[in-house]
Amino acid sequence: MQPCQIENANGDCIRLLQITDTHLFADEQGSLLGINTLHSYHAVLDAISATQRTFDAIIATGDLSQDHSALSYRRFVDGIQRWQQPCFWLPGNHDFQPEMRSVLQSGSLSHCSQVLLGEHWQMILLDSQVSGVPHGELSSEQLRLLDQHLSEYPQRHALVLLHHHPLEAGSTWLDQHKLVNRERFWQIMAAHPQAKAVVCGHIHQALNVRHQGVQVMASPSTCIQFMPDSHDFALDNQNPGWRWLDLYSDGRIESQVERVTGQQFRPDFDSSGY
Repeated sequence: MQPCQIENANGDCIRLLQITDTHLFADEQGSLLGINTLHSYHAVLDAISATQRTFDAIIATGDLSQDHSALSYRRFVDGIQRWQQPCFWLPGNHDFQPEMRSVLQSGSLSHCSQVLLGEHWQMILLDSQVSGVPHGELSSEQLRLLDQHLSEYPQRHALVLLHHHPLEAGSTWLDQHKLVNRERFWQIMAAHPQAKAVVCGHIHQALNVRHQGVQVMASPSTCIQFMPDSHDFALDNQNPGWRWLDLYSDGRIESQVERVTGQQFRPDFDSSGY
Protein backbone atom coordinates (compact mmCIF):
# COMPACT_ATOMS: atom_id res chain seq x y z
CA MET A 1 0.00 0.00 0.00
CA GLN A 2 1.30 3.43 -0.91
CA PRO A 3 1.60 5.91 1.96
CA CYS A 4 -0.92 8.70 2.30
CA GLN A 5 0.45 12.20 2.03
CA ILE A 6 -0.46 15.69 3.16
CA GLU A 7 1.22 18.88 2.04
CA ASN A 8 2.80 21.36 4.38
CA ALA A 9 0.39 24.29 4.42
CA ASN A 10 2.06 26.24 7.26
CA GLY A 11 5.58 26.80 6.00
CA ASP A 12 8.05 25.22 8.41
CA CYS A 13 5.41 23.53 10.56
CA ILE A 14 2.95 20.62 10.28
CA ARG A 15 0.12 21.11 12.79
CA LEU A 16 -1.98 18.15 13.93
CA LEU A 17 -5.13 18.10 16.04
CA GLN A 18 -5.53 15.04 18.30
CA ILE A 19 -9.06 13.99 19.26
CA THR A 20 -9.42 10.77 21.22
CA ASP A 21 -11.66 8.48 23.26
CA THR A 22 -14.99 9.98 22.22
CA HIS A 23 -16.95 6.86 23.35
CA LEU A 24 -20.00 7.76 21.28
CA PHE A 25 -23.33 5.91 21.21
CA ALA A 26 -26.02 5.42 18.59
CA ASP A 27 -28.45 6.97 21.10
CA GLU A 28 -27.84 10.72 21.20
CA GLN A 29 -28.66 10.56 24.92
CA GLY A 30 -25.99 7.92 25.49
CA SER A 31 -24.06 8.53 28.70
CA LEU A 32 -20.76 7.19 30.06
CA LEU A 33 -20.36 7.46 33.83
CA GLY A 34 -22.69 10.43 33.94
CA ILE A 35 -21.36 12.29 30.88
CA ASN A 36 -23.42 12.58 27.70
CA THR A 37 -20.61 11.73 25.29
CA LEU A 38 -22.24 13.31 22.22
CA HIS A 39 -22.75 16.56 24.12
CA SER A 40 -19.16 16.65 25.39
CA TYR A 41 -17.81 15.69 21.93
CA HIS A 42 -19.57 18.62 20.29
CA ALA A 43 -18.51 20.95 23.10
CA VAL A 44 -14.90 20.01 22.27
CA LEU A 45 -15.44 20.52 18.54
CA ASP A 46 -17.07 23.89 19.14
CA ALA A 47 -14.20 24.95 21.40
CA ILE A 48 -11.65 23.91 18.78
CA SER A 49 -13.53 25.89 16.12
CA ALA A 50 -13.59 28.91 18.41
CA THR A 51 -9.78 28.96 18.56
CA GLN A 52 -9.71 29.61 14.79
CA ARG A 53 -6.36 27.84 14.65
CA THR A 54 -5.35 26.36 11.33
CA PHE A 55 -4.13 22.78 11.16
CA ASP A 56 -3.16 20.22 8.53
CA ALA A 57 -4.82 17.01 9.75
CA ILE A 58 -6.81 15.40 12.54
CA ILE A 59 -5.56 12.30 14.33
CA ALA A 60 -8.18 10.17 16.11
CA THR A 61 -6.45 7.71 18.44
CA GLY A 62 -9.17 5.19 19.19
CA ASP A 63 -12.20 4.36 21.34
CA LEU A 64 -14.41 6.41 19.07
CA SER A 65 -17.44 4.23 19.88
CA GLN A 66 -18.79 2.84 23.14
CA ASP A 67 -21.61 0.67 21.80
CA HIS A 68 -19.98 -0.73 18.59
CA SER A 69 -22.76 0.68 16.40
CA ALA A 70 -22.42 2.05 12.89
CA LEU A 71 -24.42 5.11 13.96
CA SER A 72 -21.93 5.93 16.72
CA TYR A 73 -19.16 6.10 14.10
CA ARG A 74 -21.42 8.16 11.85
CA ARG A 75 -21.83 10.63 14.71
CA PHE A 76 -18.04 10.94 14.91
CA VAL A 77 -17.79 11.58 11.16
CA ASP A 78 -20.67 14.06 11.20
CA GLY A 79 -18.88 16.04 13.90
CA ILE A 80 -15.52 16.47 12.20
CA GLN A 81 -16.99 17.11 8.76
CA ARG A 82 -17.15 20.79 9.73
CA TRP A 83 -13.48 20.78 8.67
CA GLN A 84 -12.00 19.94 5.28
CA GLN A 85 -8.73 18.56 6.63
CA PRO A 86 -8.13 14.79 6.46
CA CYS A 87 -8.63 12.65 9.55
CA PHE A 88 -6.36 9.66 10.18
CA TRP A 89 -7.67 7.11 12.67
CA LEU A 90 -6.86 3.86 14.44
CA PRO A 91 -8.84 1.49 16.69
CA GLY A 92 -8.93 1.37 20.47
CA ASN A 93 -9.94 -1.46 22.75
CA HIS A 94 -13.61 -0.37 22.76
CA ASP A 95 -13.90 -0.11 18.98
CA PHE A 96 -15.62 -2.70 16.77
CA GLN A 97 -13.44 -2.78 13.70
CA PRO A 98 -15.96 -4.14 11.14
CA GLU A 99 -18.37 -1.25 11.78
CA MET A 100 -15.54 1.23 12.26
CA ARG A 101 -14.01 0.41 8.89
CA SER A 102 -17.31 0.27 7.02
CA VAL A 103 -18.31 3.77 8.17
CA LEU A 104 -14.99 5.58 8.37
CA GLN A 105 -13.52 4.21 5.15
CA SER A 106 -16.65 5.12 3.18
CA GLY A 107 -16.44 8.78 4.18
CA SER A 108 -13.75 11.42 4.00
CA LEU A 109 -11.58 9.79 6.63
CA SER A 110 -8.34 8.04 5.76
CA HIS A 111 -7.22 4.61 6.96
CA CYS A 112 -3.47 4.58 6.43
CA SER A 113 -0.67 2.90 8.32
CA GLN A 114 1.80 5.44 6.96
CA VAL A 115 1.40 9.14 6.19
CA LEU A 116 4.06 11.43 4.73
CA LEU A 117 3.71 14.83 6.38
CA GLY A 118 5.20 17.54 4.21
CA GLU A 119 8.84 17.00 3.30
CA HIS A 120 10.36 16.22 6.69
CA TRP A 121 8.06 13.94 8.71
CA GLN A 122 6.26 10.65 8.48
CA MET A 123 3.47 9.37 10.72
CA ILE A 124 2.96 5.68 11.45
CA LEU A 125 -0.39 4.41 12.76
CA LEU A 126 -0.46 1.09 14.63
CA ASP A 127 -3.30 -1.21 15.68
CA SER A 128 -2.77 -2.25 19.31
CA GLN A 129 -6.26 -3.70 19.84
CA VAL A 130 -6.63 -7.16 21.35
CA SER A 131 -10.22 -8.23 20.83
CA GLY A 132 -12.25 -8.55 24.01
CA VAL A 133 -9.68 -7.26 26.50
CA PRO A 134 -8.69 -3.76 27.66
CA HIS A 135 -4.91 -4.10 27.37
CA GLY A 136 -3.01 -3.58 24.14
CA GLU A 137 -0.53 -5.65 22.17
CA LEU A 138 1.19 -5.15 18.84
CA SER A 139 1.08 -8.25 16.66
CA SER A 140 4.20 -9.48 14.90
CA GLU A 141 2.79 -7.95 11.71
CA GLN A 142 2.29 -4.56 13.35
CA LEU A 143 5.82 -4.65 14.75
CA ARG A 144 7.13 -5.57 11.31
CA LEU A 145 5.26 -2.65 9.77
CA LEU A 146 6.69 -0.27 12.35
CA ASP A 147 10.24 -1.37 11.57
CA GLN A 148 9.58 -1.37 7.83
CA HIS A 149 8.07 2.11 7.71
CA LEU A 150 10.85 3.56 9.85
CA SER A 151 13.44 1.90 7.60
CA GLU A 152 11.82 3.21 4.41
CA TYR A 153 12.33 6.89 5.31
CA PRO A 154 15.37 7.18 7.59
CA GLN A 155 15.78 10.83 6.60
CA ARG A 156 12.28 11.76 7.86
CA HIS A 157 11.49 12.44 11.49
CA ALA A 158 8.83 9.98 12.66
CA LEU A 159 5.70 10.30 14.78
CA VAL A 160 4.18 6.97 15.90
CA LEU A 161 0.51 6.66 16.89
CA LEU A 162 -1.25 3.87 18.77
CA HIS A 163 -4.14 3.66 21.20
CA HIS A 164 -2.53 2.03 24.24
CA HIS A 165 0.15 3.74 26.31
CA PRO A 166 3.56 2.11 25.78
CA LEU A 167 4.88 2.93 29.25
CA GLU A 168 3.50 3.36 32.76
CA ALA A 169 1.28 6.40 33.16
CA GLY A 170 1.47 6.31 36.95
CA SER A 171 -1.96 4.89 37.82
CA THR A 172 -1.82 1.29 39.06
CA TRP A 173 -5.27 0.26 37.82
CA LEU A 174 -4.78 1.88 34.41
CA ASP A 175 -1.26 0.59 33.88
CA GLN A 176 -2.63 -2.97 33.95
CA HIS A 177 -4.14 -2.09 30.56
CA LYS A 178 -1.06 -0.65 28.83
CA LEU A 179 0.78 -2.11 25.83
CA VAL A 180 1.92 -5.50 27.12
CA ASN A 181 4.77 -6.07 24.65
CA ARG A 182 6.17 -2.59 25.03
CA GLU A 183 9.75 -3.87 25.37
CA ARG A 184 9.79 -5.05 21.76
CA PHE A 185 8.17 -1.81 20.65
CA TRP A 186 10.90 0.23 22.33
CA GLN A 187 13.63 -1.99 20.89
CA ILE A 188 12.44 -1.11 17.39
CA MET A 189 12.14 2.56 18.26
CA ALA A 190 15.69 2.58 19.63
CA ALA A 191 17.01 1.20 16.34
CA HIS A 192 15.62 4.24 14.49
CA PRO A 193 16.85 7.49 16.07
CA GLN A 194 14.68 9.54 13.71
CA ALA A 195 11.62 8.32 15.67
CA LYS A 196 10.95 11.46 17.69
CA ALA A 197 7.58 10.98 19.36
CA VAL A 198 4.75 8.62 20.29
CA VAL A 199 1.14 9.76 20.66
CA CYS A 200 -1.54 7.60 22.26
CA GLY A 201 -5.07 7.74 23.67
CA HIS A 202 -6.61 5.33 26.19
CA ILE A 203 -5.60 6.97 29.47
CA HIS A 204 -8.13 9.86 29.39
CA GLN A 205 -5.61 12.38 30.71
CA ALA A 206 -2.80 14.61 29.53
CA LEU A 207 0.66 13.07 29.44
CA ASN A 208 3.92 14.50 28.11
CA VAL A 209 7.11 12.68 29.17
CA ARG A 210 10.35 11.47 27.62
CA HIS A 211 11.38 7.81 27.39
CA GLN A 212 14.58 6.66 25.70
CA GLY A 213 14.88 10.16 24.28
CA VAL A 214 11.41 9.92 22.68
CA GLN A 215 8.59 12.30 23.57
CA VAL A 216 5.48 10.34 24.68
CA MET A 217 2.17 12.21 24.71
CA ALA A 218 -1.47 11.47 25.41
CA SER A 219 -4.51 13.69 25.26
CA PRO A 220 -7.55 14.14 27.47
CA SER A 221 -10.67 12.35 26.31
CA THR A 222 -13.56 14.29 24.82
CA CYS A 223 -15.74 12.83 27.62
CA ILE A 224 -14.71 11.45 31.03
CA GLN A 225 -11.25 12.07 32.53
CA PHE A 226 -9.29 9.61 34.67
CA MET A 227 -7.55 10.86 37.81
CA PRO A 228 -3.76 10.89 37.29
CA ASP A 229 -1.53 8.92 39.68
CA SER A 230 -4.41 6.96 41.19
CA HIS A 231 -3.94 3.47 42.65
CA ASP A 232 -7.62 2.53 42.21
CA PHE A 233 -10.13 3.54 39.56
CA ALA A 234 -10.92 7.23 39.98
CA LEU A 235 -12.44 9.98 37.83
CA ASP A 236 -11.06 13.48 37.55
CA ASN A 237 -13.04 16.74 37.64
CA GLN A 238 -11.18 18.32 34.71
CA ASN A 239 -13.11 19.10 31.55
CA PRO A 240 -12.84 17.30 28.20
CA GLY A 241 -10.02 18.40 25.93
CA TRP A 242 -7.78 17.88 22.94
CA ARG A 243 -4.12 18.26 21.95
CA TRP A 244 -2.29 20.34 19.34
CA LEU A 245 1.01 19.10 17.90
CA ASP A 246 3.36 21.29 15.87
CA LEU A 247 6.03 19.33 13.99
CA TYR A 248 8.98 21.37 12.70
CA SER A 249 11.37 20.56 9.89
CA ASP A 250 14.34 20.27 12.28
CA GLY A 251 12.59 17.55 14.35
CA ARG A 252 11.33 19.81 17.12
CA ILE A 253 7.85 19.22 18.51
CA GLU A 254 5.76 21.78 20.33
CA SER A 255 2.51 20.57 21.85
CA GLN A 256 -0.21 21.82 24.13
CA VAL A 257 -3.44 20.54 25.64
CA GLU A 258 -6.56 22.67 25.70
CA ARG A 259 -9.88 22.01 27.41
CA VAL A 260 -13.49 23.13 27.17
CA THR A 261 -14.25 26.24 29.21
CA GLY A 262 -17.48 28.04 30.06
CA GLN A 263 -19.36 24.91 31.10
CA GLN A 264 -18.61 22.05 33.45
CA PHE A 265 -18.79 18.34 32.67
CA ARG A 266 -19.08 16.46 35.94
CA PRO A 267 -19.06 12.64 35.86
CA ASP A 268 -20.60 10.32 38.42
CA PHE A 269 -17.82 10.23 40.99
CA ASP A 270 -19.44 7.25 42.74
CA SER A 271 -18.64 5.04 39.76
CA SER A 272 -16.25 2.19 40.48
CA GLY A 273 -15.36 1.33 36.89
CA TYR A 274 -16.75 0.95 33.39
